[in-house]
Amino acid sequence: EGRSVTDLIESLRAQSVRVLVDVRLTPLSRKKGLSKTALSQALAGAGIGYVHYRQLGNPKDNREEFRQGSPASRQRYRDLLEAGPAADALRHVSELLDEGVVALLCFEREHSQCHRGVVADVLCQQRDLVLVKA
Repeated sequence: EGRSVTDLIESLRAQSVRVLVDVRLTPLSRKKGLSKTALSQALAGAGIGYVHYRQLGNPKDNREEFRQGSPASRQRYRDLLEAGPAADALRHVSELLDEGVVALLCFEREHSQCHRGVVADVLCQQRDLVLVKA
């Protein structure tokens, strides 16, 4: 939130990110360069991989309560990650971590208000890792 594609790429490079995983349900942005196709091209030009996992997106009907910190909403999202396509996508993200630094992308600036924080927490728990928030 609030970053340009140039700012994003600079930040990713500074942290040696190898792959950006887009966890937006719908990877569109009003901001130039941050929609799926343009973003993946810009990242490729910077030597950073791009993967979009719509399966890891927070369902629209869960977002408002999630932003408000509802424990039920957060649990609903965690439950989504444990089965089916979302669990498969999460396994692939975990495999990407074997090859280097992975960043998660969504709309929200603050992890505390965004489902990507839950994705990161679950990955860290599964792999016994320490989460770095930037």
